Amino acid sequence: MWKFKRYDANQLRTVLGETIEVLNVGEHNYDSGPDFFNAKIKIGNTIWAGNVELHIKSSSWFKHNHQFDKAYSNVILHVVYNDDRIIFDQNGIPIPTIELKGLIDSNLTTNYDLLLKSKDWIPCGKQIMAVDPFLVDSWLDRLAVERLERKSEEIVHSLVQNKMDWDQTFYHYLFKYFGLKVNAFPFEQLAQKTKLSISEKHNSLMSIEALYFGQAGFLEEKIEDEYYLELQKEYQFLKNKFKLSSLDKECWKLMRLRPANFPAIRIAQLCKLLYENARLFSRMIEAEELDDFYNYFKVEASSYWNNHYQFGIKSKQNRKKELGQSTIDTLLINVVAPFLFVYSKEIQSEKMSNKSLYLLESLKPEKNNIIKKWKELNILSLDAMQSQALLELKDSYCSQKKCLICNIGNQLINK
Repeated sequence: MWKFKRYDANQLRTVLGETIEVLNVGEHNYDSGPDFFNAKIKIGNTIWAGNVELHIKSSSWFKHNHQFDKAYSNVILHVVYNDDRIIFDQNGIPIPTIELKGLIDSNLTTNYDLLLKSKDWIPCGKQIMAVDPFLVDSWLDRLAVERLERKSEEIVHSLVQNKMDWDQTFYHYLFKYFGLKVNAFPFEQLAQKTKLSISEKHNSLMSIEALYFGQAGFLEEKIEDEYYLELQKEYQFLKNKFKLSSLDKECWKLMRLRPANFPAIRIAQLCKLLYENARLFSRMIEAEELDDFYNYFKVEASSYWNNHYQFGIKSKQNRKKELGQSTIDTLLINVVAPFLFVYSKEIQSEKMSNKSLYLLESLKPEKNNIIKKWKELNILSLDAMQSQALLELKDSYCSQKKCLICNIGNQLINK
């Protein structure tokens, strides 16, 4: 209410009867300290510059021990809904206080209460069609960039942990998303246990396959299969040479997975990708057109997997196990685009930033339950940029009922 001045400004007085004119509400502070910094308030005939603190009740000032905190010594105005106690500054002088109760349109609180108590998939599920489509589109544009920014923070954190090694960090994220949601964790563990520098030392596909299948815990069994025994022998050599330790095979999940997404197939495809492009991030920087990005990811598992989904078990079908377009799209959306966005900031390149946005705008929208639900509400996504925005809206706003800081929620509250 304070931030957007949703009160009757003509009736604004302090609880002691002094006239109030809000020249500037201040800057919303999301950290510790007063709620708004650098406000400018005219109280009576005097203009004050300083901080504003907000509470439901005046007495919360003491409940939160602000009287002992020097950070609140420059509070020029206390804004409350219910004034139940006089508040003094450290010099014993009453702090000017506004009581908003009675100055707020009851429709605002009623509308907000409806959103908070909603049991729909999103709080405004029954009302969102009444929102101006232009406002929805502009809000989604902002959320798409907000999602990129949030992902960027995670990537920067990982870069710092990896001593700003871009290729190693990209490699880690690549593994995470190669496993999709079901096997994301074991793929992450596989990347942590097997540094990129080890696979780079080998220019043989068989050695790379032995390294990753062995590290994944897939080469610990007794299987009479020529290809399997060859990998097993090579891995024992690599394990001793680099002092490696493998994952437990039991951590990999097969339940509710299509055979084409079985971990063994994914690992084989990943090995081929690393064999052809060890430093894949450098290739992503060089790519210009959408086809360029696709061409780097168009790989297929080695020929053994044409008629296998698991070691030692032949399948009736015989066909190449190519990395599918939907998987490539997932990697481009969740790994490549965010990394290019972060890298653009590192080298201060607007061209690189535009490339990351171009990539999202060129890809088809994602297909998942959340995007399907939005479609049922007639909120459509035409590309990956918009589907990413809708995922951000659902995850960061709707699910947490942050309607007050959502542009859509604000319009409905203010109806």
